[in-house]
Amino acid sequence: MNMDNLLCDEVWLSADTFEEVGDDDELIVLKSYQNEEFEEAFTVYLEKEVSCLPEPHYTKYLHSNNLVFSRSRVIQWFIKCRSHFNLSFGTVFLAVNYLDRFVSICQYNDWQYWMLELLSIASLSIAIKFNEMSPLSLHEIQVEGLDYSFQPKVILKMELILLKALGWRLNSVTSYSFVEMLNVDFLEPHLYEKLISQVTELLVQATLDQKMLEFKPSIIGISAFWCTLDQLFPPILDTYIAYIIRIFSQSHKDDIIKCHKLMEALTSMCSENHHNCPLSPTTVLLNTLSRIYDC
Repeated sequence: MNMDNLLCDEVWLSADTFEEVGDDDELIVLKSYQNEEFEEAFTVYLEKEVSCLPEPHYTKYLHSNNLVFSRSRVIQWFIKCRSHFNLSFGTVFLAVNYLDRFVSICQYNDWQYWMLELLSIASLSIAIKFNEMSPLSLHEIQVEGLDYSFQPKVILKMELILLKALGWRLNSVTSYSFVEMLNVDFLEPHLYEKLISQVTELLVQATLDQKMLEFKPSIIGISAFWCTLDQLFPPILDTYIAYIIRIFSQSHKDDIIKCHKLMEALTSMCSENHHNCPLSPTTVLLNTLSRIYDC
């Protein structure tokens, strides 16, 4: 079997040049861009994301087959595993991508929840093998929170079915991939960590909103980054976001405006949760799922 498709092909980016201005030494503004490499890499990601999308009308398919809440439960389980095993968020977004692509490809009309659980275990297992340094056994990965338990040979068979359906294209470009590309060197390290933490939490929220499935990962990632940057560091918003958006086509720019409005609502939800008490992404997911269930 040809394993070339399993090799990573990310483009490594060089740091940009910035200068500090203003009264607050912690906030910095863009001075100049050494942007040729960045724009080239960003363009490559924009082209590549097209091959990593679910099939068209996937949201309509989820609704017509009553899979919206089941999909949310699966994502909740992914997040729980991330916390339990200290996995990267990149692994979670890959697992969600594998799940969505497979379900959209199969277009099965009689999904049972045990099928989604088996698929979710296979999706996360493959994402861990692809993205993490330390693998987990198929017994370990079945932590509490699942309704069903599966033998390893059954999961391995599902993994092979999943890999074939995805054409062995595992190096998916996700919304989190685009956020990772944004080398925000104009912030102090602790401010950068705060920014990325809140952007990531917003992206996790976005995975639960079926409306976001209408947008490409780049649109979702940049919209989440825009909302968070606007909330935390408005003085530097316009220059940096304008530079990023300039790389997109006009149709993509229109989608960014639409997605940004939806992201603002999610941002308000996250802000309210943080105002009441410090919440982890897992807790936010649980609260969101409760509201979905009540509806």
